[in-house]
Amino acid sequence: MFDVVRSDPALHACAIFNAMKTSLMKLWIFALSVLLAGCGTAPQREARPAASEKGNEVAIYALGLIDTGYRFGGKNPEAGLDCSGMVSYIYRQAADVKVSGSAADIARRGREIPRAGMRAGDLIFFNTMNRPFSHVGIYIGDARFVHAPSTNGRVRVDRLDNRYYAQRFEMARSYFD
Repeated sequence: MFDVVRSDPALHACAIFNAMKTSLMKLWIFALSVLLAGCGTAPQREARPAASEKGNEVAIYALGLIDTGYRFGGKNPEAGLDCSGMVSYIYRQAADVKVSGSAADIARRGREIPRAGMRAGDLIFFNTMNRPFSHVGIYIGDARFVHAPSTNGRVRVDRLDNRYYAQRFEMARSYFD
């Protein structure tokens, strides 16, 4: 058979082509199996601890400001607080962390976390004025948060499963760990 292949150049070229095609197919299968093996397991990421000392301090401090008056642009309890002013004040006092600007400014910093991974002291953001990140509150656990809404004019606790807030929830961010 080899004598026939050597004597006929067309058969020789065809035999070489088939051998190359088989080798390329084997190489392709090997490369694909290596790639798929790498995709088989997701990298393991360390789970967030169940609580953060600074986060707990922030939540406790926030609860201490319940019933503080609301004032647009307010940055301290004596004058009144708006949502971003409340967050800035509490983070500075309870955790010595500087957070400033509007709710949207604050939303650009910190680390985004999944809703299921929220814990006390994390910040939660809402679209309450047909503007992304127009409102911010402090998560205190058990699907509750402290915030300074303009309605009713006082710092208060609300629930994330409240229809109004559930529909407007945008994201959570952490400044701890």
